[in-house]
Amino acid sequence: MNEIISVGPESSESLGDDANQYLTFVSGNEIYGVSILVIKEILEYHEPTVVPMMPDFIRGVINLRGSVVPVIDLSLRLGKDAGEVTKRTCVVIIEIQHEEERMEIGIIVDAVNEVLDILPENIEPAPNFGAKIRTDFISGMGKVDEKFVVLLSIDHVLSVEELSMLESASNASI
Repeated sequence: MNEIISVGPESSESLGDDANQYLTFVSGNEIYGVSILVIKEILEYHEPTVVPMMPDFIRGVINLRGSVVPVIDLSLRLGKDAGEVTKRTCVVIIEIQHEEERMEIGIIVDAVNEVLDILPENIEPAPNFGAKIRTDFISGMGKVDEKFVVLLSIDHVLSVEELSMLESASNASI
């Protein structure tokens, strides 16, 4: 049975109306953050069912309470090597808007860290250079304890064409 951790906005305490909350996690030895508003839950890692003829970063699909959910390897999507699966490897289920529908997608990460409150004044714009990933994937750089957390723009991590491939994967049977 999958271990489930609920992290949506209804499960977190508000520490300030101005702060934005981000789930932070490790992927490919880098720390990233994603707004908790798109996070549905966090699952213990189980090997997804492979769907033929998908890009390498689309690892397959999982059965989530009767729904077929496509799973991507975030490290591969960001142009890095696939991470080694450990006890801390998780699948973060996110919900995004695609055309007229809400779509759930699983993202494999090396480890989940914590939920951080980052004030808007502590978020810098995406850099024009120096980042190891495409700048359209970055919504900003959150300053936390004299370090930066790369805040991902989930809507840009996957292009419309790739979302169509994910829809095909979610329509496949397990």
